[in-house]
Amino acid sequence: MDMIFNYIEILFTIPNLIAIASGTVLGTMMGAMPGLTGTLAVAILIPTTFSMDPVMGLAMMGGSYSGSMYGGSIASILMSTPGTPAALCTSFEGYPLTRKGRAGIALKVSAVSSFWGGIISTAVLLIFAPILAYFALNFGPPEYFLLAIMGLASIVMFAKGNMIKGLLSGFIGLAISLIGTDPISGSLRYTGGFLELYEGLDFMAPLIGMFSIAQMLTLAGEKTIAKGVGDAKAVIKKEKMPKGLVKPITLGSFMGTGIGILPGAGATISAFLAYQTQRQISKKKHEFGKGSLEGIAAAESSNNAVTGGSLIPLLTLGIPGNTTSAALMGGLIIQGLIPGPELFTRYADVTYPFILSLFVANVVFLMVGLFFAPQLAKVSLIPTSLLIPVVCMFSVIGTYAIQNSLFDVGVMIIFALLGYFLSKYGFSMGALVLGLILGPIAEKGFAQGILMGKGSYSIFVTRPTSIVLIAITVILIVSSYFTAPEMDPTEESAI
Repeated sequence: MDMIFNYIEILFTIPNLIAIASGTVLGTMMGAMPGLTGTLAVAILIPTTFSMDPVMGLAMMGGSYSGSMYGGSIASILMSTPGTPAALCTSFEGYPLTRKGRAGIALKVSAVSSFWGGIISTAVLLIFAPILAYFALNFGPPEYFLLAIMGLASIVMFAKGNMIKGLLSGFIGLAISLIGTDPISGSLRYTGGFLELYEGLDFMAPLIGMFSIAQMLTLAGEKTIAKGVGDAKAVIKKEKMPKGLVKPITLGSFMGTGIGILPGAGATISAFLAYQTQRQISKKKHEFGKGSLEGIAAAESSNNAVTGGSLIPLLTLGIPGNTTSAALMGGLIIQGLIPGPELFTRYADVTYPFILSLFVANVVFLMVGLFFAPQLAKVSLIPTSLLIPVVCMFSVIGTYAIQNSLFDVGVMIIFALLGYFLSKYGFSMGALVLGLILGPIAEKGFAQGILMGKGSYSIFVTRPTSIVLIAITVILIVSSYFTAPEMDPTEESAI
């Protein structure tokens, strides 16, 4: 404890606190804009930290990482436009609340849930990092394949109400995910001769198209185009934090931390699994898909808990947990810090203040979320005749900024039209995107697992961790089918 207090003294200086606050606010803003992810936020800050003290530079980048994970929920709730892929589940419940005039309480629940998810995962990082890092090493390709299959089990949940269309949506997503180069043979698949598709289809452009532009097309077709999507009196009215969110926040926090430890798993899988699990165990299943605060709490606490979890293999083993932590790794190396055991011994005076800075960053975005939620919620009062062109403009800019590619903008437009018509005829956009995101992870894990097993499929069912994952997947599928509430196609249009 004496050491911790010494590190707190190192961190708590005015310049360091200003760096954390500015990095967190920047990350929140970047995360809220479609296409501008946390990876980009951290990457932008790396050049500015060259001349900074290592503690200050890393604290700023850590704040940006934490803020961007929370920021993704803002656009998801207000405009059904996930700022980051991990915020997709939040849009399923947040946007229906916005349309009911309850955007303020949705934003507050998101901020509080994100805060506790970040705090719990950072505490685990601070206390158990070296121990949990070796657990991550036991996860090989077979386990990653089964983890992706566990995530794909959520398709059954989205398919409830129209099983054929739901499953077909998932298969469409999986088929699209096959575009690109085969990870094992190197052969090209469905590229159509476009060089931009050789490395596969980046899912951010389709995501923005199907959940941003398609939503604007839907609003444009409504007769109330001159009005906002929320009710003015309800938005301005202050609602107290509801009770009963401790369980979903706790579930999401620990699930996000655990999945975050696994390199490559990421916040998207974590958010989907936490959301699905909470849906199965909730006593208010009828609220899911219509504006469930429990669903927001589980998803947001889970994707923010990934921040601390993903830093465990990064700091201890030099293995980035996701693309954002990989960018953060670049910041560490620039400061002359090589990830590994020495970070906790020789460079402890930098590493521990950096970890402690994540606690401060979570407090900063909590204050931003709570104090500015009423003002942010008023976005839903903007007449849709003004909102539609503004959202479309930011969607185009955000899509182009991902890779500075007009090709991505074209892909976004194609998927916007696809999403609009599929949603109009009752297909599940949630199932489609789930297949699109998890398809490559499942394919790569399966192919590498077969190579490890020398052509034998037994490798997927004989390893202890694999058996546990199979059992959990079966339970999720069975419970999802028998307990998920029916949803009619009009309610699922938000999904």
